[in-house]
Amino acid sequence: QVQLVESGGGLVQAGGSLRLSCAASERTFRMHAMGWFRQAPGEEREFVAVISWNGGNTYYADSIKGRFAISRDNTKNTVYLHMNSLKPGDSAVYYCASSKLASVIPSRSTSLDGYDSWGQGTQVTVSS
Repeated sequence: QVQLVESGGGLVQAGGSLRLSCAASERTFRMHAMGWFRQAPGEEREFVAVISWNGGNTYYADSIKGRFAISRDNTKNTVYLHMNSLKPGDSAVYYCASSKLASVIPSRSTSLDGYDSWGQGTQVTVSS
């Protein structure tokens, strides 16, 4: 399984921006769609965004649509989550994950079961 390491989390004021990065250990990274999920204390892990193997297709959770953008650079084995207009409700541990699929299929790409490798997570805290 590919090893994934997230970075870029931190404390930001409401309305601010952050960019999360997820670096993969293997070139096989580029063969898989990549997703971001988040988990707040006492809550279940939830889907945030996914991008296909070549960056051609993306899909977002309604709660962050228009504020977050996912992108990837296959030459650097890295996927990004650009987060703008952050709200206190966005506070969570953010995880990147490698999909079992190369493409984006919303019914599968939004489910935890659609992924087989996970990073350790990075904390995002948005203050009001």
